[in-house]
Amino acid sequence: MEQQITFNDLNLNTPLYNALGDLGFEYPTPIQAQAFNVVASGKDVVGIAQTGTGKTFAYMLPILRHLKYSKQTNPRVLILVPTRELVVQVVDEIEKLAAYINVRVLGVYGGTNINTQKQAVAQGQDIIVATPGRLFDLAVSHVLQLKSIQKLVIDEVDVMLDLGFRHQLLNIFDILPERRQNIMFSATMTEDVDELITDFFIKPQRVTVAVSGTPLHNIEQQRYDVANFYTKVNLLEHLLDDTETYNKVLVFVAFKKLADLLFDQLEERLPGQSCVIHSNKTQNYRLRSIDQFRHGEHRILIATDVMARGLDIENISHVINFDTPKYPENYMHRIGRTGRAEQQGHALTFSTEKEQEAIEMIESYMDKKITQLDFPETVEISKQLIEEERPQIRERNNPIKRRQDEDAPGPAFHDKKDKNKKENLGGSYKFKIAAKYKKPKTRGDKNYNKRNKRK
Repeated sequence: MEQQITFNDLNLNTPLYNALGDLGFEYPTPIQAQAFNVVASGKDVVGIAQTGTGKTFAYMLPILRHLKYSKQTNPRVLILVPTRELVVQVVDEIEKLAAYINVRVLGVYGGTNINTQKQAVAQGQDIIVATPGRLFDLAVSHVLQLKSIQKLVIDEVDVMLDLGFRHQLLNIFDILPERRQNIMFSATMTEDVDELITDFFIKPQRVTVAVSGTPLHNIEQQRYDVANFYTKVNLLEHLLDDTETYNKVLVFVAFKKLADLLFDQLEERLPGQSCVIHSNKTQNYRLRSIDQFRHGEHRILIATDVMARGLDIENISHVINFDTPKYPENYMHRIGRTGRAEQQGHALTFSTEKEQEAIEMIESYMDKKITQLDFPETVEISKQLIEEERPQIRERNNPIKRRQDEDAPGPAFHDKKDKNKKENLGGSYKFKIAAKYKKPKTRGDKNYNKRNKRK
């Protein structure tokens, strides 16, 4: 049996060993162990690893190991992440790791006062962690100078491209120095990600720990067939009544409107036990909700995919997919929130009849069946439907919505009045008007009308 390596086997320095000791970390995760020398070499790197495998430390350990002390104002390391919550989280992780290193770290993101961030940038920073939009705004304002950037890290790049950040990333690449190390980490390798690598990376070395789509071996996956939204709410309430088992639950929903609707339902049934995050919530509200969930003030966090992507929250007992995700990759990211650091995790998925196709795609993607559980007899099956579940009723004889195949005019059709049937005579029309009203041929021919009057 191959002996497991420890952090002592890596070429770290005393400040990093002290920080890791304070955190209680002795053994690196596979991605941390495999990526260290590759990132430290200075070559372009592409790291593929499932969520929850310690990707932040995988790139920060070698970067901090070789980042020399400097008094210069302009930053030398740029880290791009897709969401504001991830900016806060990555900055927090870096500060823990750099507890014994004199390094300046700043997180910048939208939704907050840009002038405050400009002042912080002007004071001088070594590492900038940013969302693409706010970073570009700061760079365009010339407050943030990127000419000294030596290392560019793009974390969760597949999410960035899914969110439409490709154009902003290309703009940022244009204003960065050409001589730099590119480091990219992603949970999935999509065509868009591969295209980005081909265009901007120079012979990158790949570090792949797990093939995207392989099921996480330490997560128990189960599912229920459920009739509709309110029946899902009844089932969720039934499960959450067991507070000992379901002590820290992350509930995923498809979109923001459903997140708010579910939160309202749970507040009625289980008051004061849940919180919600999505992109329509203010930054302070979102950060407060995550903090309350992380520290156990609320045991239920309702979230959309984008908001919870990449969040590192320990000891989540269950991930519940209130809606079955359309894309198998999103399913993998969701369930990866539980069972972190090799702990046992649990994932439950609720699926309506319309969502069965998505279940089949997920099972095919993983090459693994999700265990189906019998629907509890004590849970009421609701007949109430939300707007999205109601059948679409097409109005007959609606004069506003004409069918495409209706060639004949409707009852409101009428012929134009005579005055509206005038022929557009084009160029000849202006000459007829000129003759009628005796207009001069040109502005310079002032005597034209006088000559015509004499006639």
